[in-house]
Amino acid sequence: MSPFQHGEVYVTDDGTETDLDLGHYERFTAVSSGRSDNVTAGRIYQEVISTERRGGYLGRTVQVIPHVTDAIKDFILAGVSEVDFLLVEIGGTVGDIEGLPFFEAIRQLGNDLGRERVAFVHLTLVPYIETAGELKTKPTQHSVKELRSIGIQADVLLCRASMPIPDDERRKIGLFCNVRPERVIPALDLPTIYEAPLRYHEQGFDTQVLSVFGINDAPDPDLSRWRAVVERVKNPEGDVRIAVVGKYMQVKDSYKSLSEALTHGGLANNVRVRMEWIDSEIFERDDAAVYLEGVNGILVPGGFGERGTEGKICAVRFARERHVPFFGICYGLHMAVIEVARDLAGLEGAGSTEISTPRHPVIALMTEWTKGNAVETRPEGGDLGGTMRLGAYPAVLTPGSRVAEVYGTTTISERHRHRYEVNVGYTRQLGEHGLVVSGWSPDGRLPEIMEIPDHPWFIGVQFHPELKSRPLAPHPLFASFIAAAVHQSRLV
Repeated sequence: MSPFQHGEVYVTDDGTETDLDLGHYERFTAVSSGRSDNVTAGRIYQEVISTERRGGYLGRTVQVIPHVTDAIKDFILAGVSEVDFLLVEIGGTVGDIEGLPFFEAIRQLGNDLGRERVAFVHLTLVPYIETAGELKTKPTQHSVKELRSIGIQADVLLCRASMPIPDDERRKIGLFCNVRPERVIPALDLPTIYEAPLRYHEQGFDTQVLSVFGINDAPDPDLSRWRAVVERVKNPEGDVRIAVVGKYMQVKDSYKSLSEALTHGGLANNVRVRMEWIDSEIFERDDAAVYLEGVNGILVPGGFGERGTEGKICAVRFARERHVPFFGICYGLHMAVIEVARDLAGLEGAGSTEISTPRHPVIALMTEWTKGNAVETRPEGGDLGGTMRLGAYPAVLTPGSRVAEVYGTTTISERHRHRYEVNVGYTRQLGEHGLVVSGWSPDGRLPEIMEIPDHPWFIGVQFHPELKSRPLAPHPLFASFIAAAVHQSRLV
């Protein structure tokens, strides 16, 4: 998936690469997802074709109905025997050709399970036409009509809108869409997404969904923790400025989990994090100080490819020399290693084999790593797709290091998504010039974390800690990074 079209690729503990929506689910529910929680049309078709190749259909004609739809239903119902409620999201837009088999599958499920066990919730748009000064309900009406044409009657409508929806308009939508007015729920734009549980509860969304299942005596939910989160978001004790120097700045969703994790770090310190998104290519033309002077922290996130790398290295140099808190994530760690190798260790021509054939390959391709009890390999020049080091891996932290202090332990597990790694052959030389390895893979072969102990806060990690941060449980690295930024802001 291109970050310019779909935003970030979210990675789960078991190494599944998914849409960023699963990140929202994890942040709100604090339940880790996995391969069994996400499926694409391509994976379904692949499963059907594989089953046919194995002779699973015994010579019958393979069709979308029932074979593709049955595969979708089997996926939905797999491993759900011990859950009370199953939330199923069909992405895209009603009418999209890619989604039709999925809509047909859930229509069938409504019959298979019985309508008393299934609730259809339809998210629609109620746009506000500024020149006319009114909300338009026609898009919702036509969307529901399209859904009904394929046999699905929505039980509850969630109506996205930028302006309040008057009761008369809600009754009108209910009348034309064959939905009770109280089940037409406004989903208004909010200052923070973490306010959504409170506002949906106020509108009766939870009550109406339960009523579809015949549950009318449920106790009120305890939303106190979400109220506390919203209070901290809206009424912080101060502000910090964090420069995010990356390369996919046209679409902010490319770094969605990152921006949320920075917000969580702010929640942990009761401050508002003001993110300044800077395209790293700018630093290849202009002085970094023009853009970074006055920021309280610099973060260089993950990425792939050559474009913008020299600009990221300039940002690292600025943070190191000016003693500004620095956080490098995945590719950001690589840029920090290259900067220190060139400027402090005197390794002229140091670089990464991902983008060139450097004289000193301080960043190199991983060809072998351990996952559980198995050894995974990737040959030089092999396929790119599906060959990264993906998912959660353990790491051992150096006692007494900054990261061990931040985590409060010496054993951690974090999610990865990368092909290239710090070349272990250069770690001693880098350490002699201040950049030390403070976290290793359990076998001691792969550097996972590097830091500069003499710097106020300079940490680079090979993994993606933003994927495990939650509003109710901010990731310790982000909480510590923002705490350092708060301290920096008081020094300026």
